[in-house]
Amino acid sequence: MPSAFGHSVDNVAELEVLAKVQGEPFVQLPQDLYIPPDALEVFLEAFEGPLDLLLYLIKRQNIDILNIPIADVTRQYMEYLGLMQELRLELAAEYLVMAATLAEIKSRLLLPKPTVDSEDDADPRAELVRRLQEYERYKQAAESLDNLPRLDRDLFQASAPLLQREVIRKPPPVDLQDLLFALREVMERAALYSHHRITREALSVRERMSRILEMVDVTEFIPFTVLFDIKEGRAGVVVTLLAILELIREALLELVQAEPFALIYVRLRS
Repeated sequence: MPSAFGHSVDNVAELEVLAKVQGEPFVQLPQDLYIPPDALEVFLEAFEGPLDLLLYLIKRQNIDILNIPIADVTRQYMEYLGLMQELRLELAAEYLVMAATLAEIKSRLLLPKPTVDSEDDADPRAELVRRLQEYERYKQAAESLDNLPRLDRDLFQASAPLLQREVIRKPPPVDLQDLLFALREVMERAALYSHHRITREALSVRERMSRILEMVDVTEFIPFTVLFDIKEGRAGVVVTLLAILELIREALLELVQAEPFALIYVRLRS
């Protein structure tokens, strides 16, 4: 059975499968597939400088630092720089200087050694080895410091002794005169909120009619003014007058006056 790209199913197993979409294997990319140049990003290990990169390359292959194969290390170093250039990463000048240093050491190793001992007869790698050893010591010391606890290194716990202090509160001295003045102010403020409520006495006309009937008699006349009590005030006089008028209307009282402006007498009607 042919696939979407012209390969049979039997031959698919022999080819390298790039991907599977909905269960169907793809052995080659589509012709119209566009991949942006920045779609794939490669994150390399971060190196703090050319010495760090060289130390990484040496340790990765378990190479003796005192007997460095300059050719292999230089080749790997140049491959790494080439990869950085392909990824359009900016190369620091230190990396290029190290590349030139490695090329110089390699060229000096290829030159024939002089028969007479001289200062130039020393191993060209010695200076590089010394720098790598010194850098490795500082790097290990930095890692050891970084592994230390943060407390008492970057952070310091603050503490202060707690002093036991007994607080003695003394009451303020108060004079008797100050106390009397304060009491007077309290009484003045209390007088502002005090009030006297006046209530009106409830007077009943029916009750006053019964009282008047008890005071009068059928046989004797009594003065009209005797029925009033001036101590009850105006309200009492009005209620008494209303009670007398109500009794006269009901024909229970009889008023008698001998002449104009004379005394009025009252008695119970027979």
